[in-house]
Amino acid sequence: MLFEAFLRRLVRFGDLTVIRPDGSRFTVNGQPFPHLRSADTPSPVTVHFHDPETIRRLIWQPALAFGEGYMEGTVTIDEGTLGDCLALFMRNMHDDPSVFLRLRASVGRAVRKLHQNNPIPRARKNVAHHYDLSPQLYEMFLDADRQYSCAYFPTGNETLETAQAAKKRHIAAKLLLEPGQRVLDIGCGWGGMALYLAQSFDVEVTGITLSEQQLAVAQQRAAKAGLDGKVRFELRDYRTINEPFDRIVSVGMFEHVGVKYYRSYFNAVRRCLAPGGVALLHTIGRSDPPGSTNPWIRKYIFPGGYCPALSEISAAIEREHLTTCDVEVLRLHYAETLKHWHRRFQEHREEISRMLDERFCRMWEFYLLGSEMAFRHEGQVVFQVQLARDKTVVPDSRDYIGAFEASHPLPVAI
Repeated sequence: MLFEAFLRRLVRFGDLTVIRPDGSRFTVNGQPFPHLRSADTPSPVTVHFHDPETIRRLIWQPALAFGEGYMEGTVTIDEGTLGDCLALFMRNMHDDPSVFLRLRASVGRAVRKLHQNNPIPRARKNVAHHYDLSPQLYEMFLDADRQYSCAYFPTGNETLETAQAAKKRHIAAKLLLEPGQRVLDIGCGWGGMALYLAQSFDVEVTGITLSEQQLAVAQQRAAKAGLDGKVRFELRDYRTINEPFDRIVSVGMFEHVGVKYYRSYFNAVRRCLAPGGVALLHTIGRSDPPGSTNPWIRKYIFPGGYCPALSEISAAIEREHLTTCDVEVLRLHYAETLKHWHRRFQEHREEISRMLDERFCRMWEFYLLGSEMAFRHEGQVVFQVQLARDKTVVPDSRDYIGAFEASHPLPVAI
């Protein structure tokens, strides 16, 4: 009864049918979703709970219990899709969270520094948890350049490869690169951005990562492309860097820093950035006030991770006496990126299941679709923040970005 009352209070929009473990069911018929395009409107959903314990846990730990139930097969979607189901719950919870959910959010904010305590040894362990999975996994759903961050869709009709190439060019435009400069890539991933910058703009790049598997792949790519003399990849933490660079770029890494270490991060940026230098931070963030990380994501996908509010980023930047020269908010670009990733994951699902097992596949589906729906129906966005020590090194008008992109062809993956 408590579970049914909870859902009837929560689901004000959309249609949800619940099947209990004993086969009985109830339906909640909410109002039509307001302000949603037909393509984004969730279809009616039927959720089948096969285990009474999952229902009991849902009252007190809704995000964790539902995700774990789906992973273990004690929660199945009998009508609609998992994406429809997640969109329905997220839209209702985001628009008007219950008193209980608001209380849980307050508790999450109160203890978040414990969850985001990322000294160097723990930071390495957290990175290995996600990025040192089988290299073949990432090859199956990423683009050829293994760009594991938000792509850029200027028209919305780009392929994933084109959109990821457009992202790299868009970032290069904001870096205002000149031949011979030294560039630091914080969180270089599998090396795609560093290789592109070195090859296309005649700069020397140092890429750092905490993932041993990413490091090995990046070094192999540099050697194969004949760029190992211009690009250096190292297994290092940003807190250990203490040498000057003309440009600093960081794409999809700041989410792993943790609120407690924001001052340390921007202190490292200021310490390493030359007086006339430019830095570009590309990170997932939230358009909502400061919060905490979804407990299922924290436990299974990104331990120690957090997507910040712009106010949290700005406060740390200001305290380290850096100048914010430009902020761009990419709102739905990551939703489109994740849609491509999920589609490719499904195309290789049988192969991935044989490689990593069915439970992993269900976990990864929940992660990819949950993330997509968070960008479509909650406050998740991507921030691109351009920084400098001297505000005069960046043009006052943003016209230079479009001019750069018009005069530079899209890069081809190396």
